[in-house]
Amino acid sequence: MVSKLKEEFEARNCKVMGLSKNSVDAHEAWIKDINETQETQVDFPIIADESGKVCEALQLCEPGKNLETRMLFIINPNRKVELFLEYPSATGRNFYEVLRSLDSLQLTEYHQVGTPANWKNGEDVLILPSISNERATEMFPKGFTTIKPYLRITPMPDLTEGSMAYE
Repeated sequence: MVSKLKEEFEARNCKVMGLSKNSVDAHEAWIKDINETQETQVDFPIIADESGKVCEALQLCEPGKNLETRMLFIINPNRKVELFLEYPSATGRNFYEVLRSLDSLQLTEYHQVGTPANWKNGEDVLILPSISNERATEMFPKGFTTIKPYLRITPMPDLTEGSMAYE
């Protein structure tokens, strides 16, 4: 699915990478099968961590144990983990949710807005409470609606303005 959404990740200036405790040979076989059965082309880097040293160094697993889960991280340009999702190995990840989360993180980082529950790209956003009304008037030329002093809604800013790379 990540390969099928390659253009979506690129549009968000996001670099994709995989990490697995499988061997390079296992990855090559897996990629061949995925490309064949999913009608896609897996072309992002996948790190083969057979020894588990990378996994252990990042504290993603206990020494000597197999991973029973699938983990997903969104890391900002300053190399800080912004989002961590962990799924049981039998549960598929929702990469549309990953893209939605990435959009929300970038909006917060570059436009000082937050997103409400169940927000979708293009919908109104929330002005961060730390922004004064005076500053909000300057920052959000489309205006905003005040529901409570800490709850102000504005049309979503353009994501392409000021975006930096995420991994």
